Amino acid sequence: MHNEDRSGRASDGVPGGPEDRWAGNDPRWPGAGAPQEAPGAPPAPRTVIDGRYELLETIGSGGMGEVWKAHDLRLRRFVAVKGLLDRNATTAATQTAAMQRARREAEAIAKIEHQNVVTVHDQVETDHQVWIVMKLLEARSVGDLLSSEQVLAVPRAANIGLQVLQGLRAVHAASVVHRDVKPGNVLVRDDGLAILVDFGIATFDGAAQVTRSGSVIGTPPYLAPELFAPASPGPTPASDLWALGVMLYEMVEGRVPFAGHEVWEVQENIRQSPDPALRYAGPLAPVVQGLLITDPRERLDAATAEAMLREVLGGPAVPDAARAPSATHPPTAASTPNRSTPNPSTPAPGPVAPPPPAAVAPASTPVPPAAGRQPARYRGWKVAAAVVCVTLLAGAGWLVSQGDGENGGTDDRAGSVRGQGEGSAGSGSQERWKDTHPTLEIGVKDDQPGLSKFDKKTRTYKGYDIDLAYAIAESMGYGKGEVAFTTVATDYRSTALKTKQVDLVIASYSITDDRKTASPGGYSVDFAGPYYEASRGFLVREKSAKYTINDSSDLRDLGVEVCTARESTYEKALPKQGFTMAKSQPNTYQDCLDKLLDPRSEVYAVASDDIILAGYVEDNPGKVRRLENIQGAEGYGVAMRPETPVLKGEVCSALRTILDGRIWEDMYKENLSGLVGNKNPPGRPELTECKGV
Repeated sequence: MHNEDRSGRASDGVPGGPEDRWAGNDPRWPGAGAPQEAPGAPPAPRTVIDGRYELLETIGSGGMGEVWKAHDLRLRRFVAVKGLLDRNATTAATQTAAMQRARREAEAIAKIEHQNVVTVHDQVETDHQVWIVMKLLEARSVGDLLSSEQVLAVPRAANIGLQVLQGLRAVHAASVVHRDVKPGNVLVRDDGLAILVDFGIATFDGAAQVTRSGSVIGTPPYLAPELFAPASPGPTPASDLWALGVMLYEMVEGRVPFAGHEVWEVQENIRQSPDPALRYAGPLAPVVQGLLITDPRERLDAATAEAMLREVLGGPAVPDAARAPSATHPPTAASTPNRSTPNPSTPAPGPVAPPPPAAVAPASTPVPPAAGRQPARYRGWKVAAAVVCVTLLAGAGWLVSQGDGENGGTDDRAGSVRGQGEGSAGSGSQERWKDTHPTLEIGVKDDQPGLSKFDKKTRTYKGYDIDLAYAIAESMGYGKGEVAFTTVATDYRSTALKTKQVDLVIASYSITDDRKTASPGGYSVDFAGPYYEASRGFLVREKSAKYTINDSSDLRDLGVEVCTARESTYEKALPKQGFTMAKSQPNTYQDCLDKLLDPRSEVYAVASDDIILAGYVEDNPGKVRRLENIQGAEGYGVAMRPETPVLKGEVCSALRTILDGRIWEDMYKENLSGLVGNKNPPGRPELTECKGV
């Protein structure tokens, strides 16, 4: 991962840990009006500001100085205290003007009262500093969350983003620009409430642009490109919204869109690749893309972005929703056919608050451009939001409808139920799935060589599962151009079905009883198949300086960490067999492989199916090897939503044709025989999940 904001914690109302790598100046300066000491020395112990705030310990640092945990002697409570004045940027000649500016800034910040903005209790001035006294917050920063979870689920990221945006709207309404919106400056309490903190470098209307040595203040990966234009007006609300877009991208993709430790590196990356690929953003993609438009005049405004975020969440967000799913990789479509875009001729209304979900009728929703494509920089984002605002569906979560708008603008994905089930023929008619679903949406993996892998050069999926998907689609009456693939991670497959993001999932999805009958709060799926049966095994490093691993018993005896995909069958089965699992499991086997290949990692084995592991060996010759298979097998099934009899009937019919003829053997020889070193396919699986269908 290449996250640029992982070093600090934020438990105090402002961010930062021991240091801020982008601070740009030395924060270690005396404060609180104490006698000035040698550079770098902290204030004397038990310094009391204004006879009231006793400084106890430093709890963070940033570009504008240290933040202290303090004791309010008058009200007998703990608070956070931070100085606003950048003393390194002032001289004796400018000291008076700087003090006046800091006073005005403190007053402006203190006027902001919003649940998503840190509460300012007081403003205090000493001889050479202006302090703000804030509420002391016991919470984790989004940066901390990303450090431990790598990525956040789309609903969770959208909820946090919505709360930050609401806080920013209050900040901007007070004529203040935050200037440092980033994961380290957003705290999330246990109840899910997100709070924007650290106004140490904020500016306000009428303030001169403050720079250090001619450079714009801020954290490079989050700085908007317009800040570096020759005639830049300086920080604006639009530049805060750009930073929010970067943070949203980072929460769902696990990295910043424009990396770089120096400002020039970030700006060059923006110039060369202004449209970063979105693999896992799903319905958040239009919001992220709109906020990351390089021209601030075309960038999403706050009201439009808020409406779109509310739509992603399926209605008004509540703090508790931010606690729901943990890290996951939701999908982003990356294949044909082309999706429709909002009609540019539609009049754009002004900012509209989303109506109650129950009062809104289903309608089609704009769909994010395919992953990796360069989305057009429309001037019609407000138009898109007008469409978005009328598509809130009661209880639909973050549903993305993918109709083409040519048949009245509706799509069966909006949740209609006919007769005995969704897509049911009803009344004896011979309705086919294609009659109501002109595009067959299929969830697949993108990181499994031989089975299903996304080729970045050709921007297509290849593999056994992909060939099987096309064969099933052809049997159902679909042409290749009528099949759309969506990347789904292991722990997201059932959710992709539940939210009607896809019709089918063909992604090495093992058929198990618990998946067919989900636990409370989960989601059950139906299967057709199995279409392939794989053995269980382990992948280890070819060479290890620390351990000698010859077979699976060595893994158990040595107690080394084993990595597998979250929500896979291995996650529950292996601990029962005495294997030591990694403390937190990622949501893809590829992530496990990355850890295995990292010599600094404590992961020494990856558990998965033999066919998946064989693909990784071929892609990494000389680096990894497979151990002998262990007991157990995985039967892969084609997954779908329950109570879709028409769909299941057609899929089962297609599988019978595929398995009974040469199609199945040809697909095996084309994609898998070279991986496993066996020219002949294994025994044909019995379609147990298609009996009686």
